[in-house]
Amino acid sequence: MRGSPKVRAAALVAAGVVGGGVLAGTLSATAATGTGTTTTPSTSGYSATAAGAPAGAAPSSGQGRSDETPVTGANLATLKAAALKAVPGGTVDRVETDSGDAAYEAHMTKSDGSHVTVKFDKSLAVTSVEDGMGK
Repeated sequence: MRGSPKVRAAALVAAGVVGGGVLAGTLSATAATGTGTTTTPSTSGYSATAAGAPAGAAPSSGQGRSDETPVTGANLATLKAAALKAVPGGTVDRVETDSGDAAYEAHMTKSDGSHVTVKFDKSLAVTSVEDGMGK
């Protein structure tokens, strides 16, 4: 590019502004149309983050297993409250049925960043708190 260093610097800044505007416009359009990496409604026990993962979830926690179903409604509220009581200061990442040794499970992130799974019986009572995101 010919011209003074000031002209070249101004051209680079302008190119960055245009590129940033295109990126911002694309992200805004995706958010407006709901066609991005998305999110499951919060009533299912999940909530969104900018990257599309459940809020507070470990990147590896994903959306759960295909043979487990997100919990909704009154049971969701009850299980979340019990999980938070069992793991004070934690964040509930998702609540779902359990295809393993419990009726339900809540995947959580503790305040120190580690992950646990709170297991429940059919009566929605906590039966155990296991390290990690479940077996």
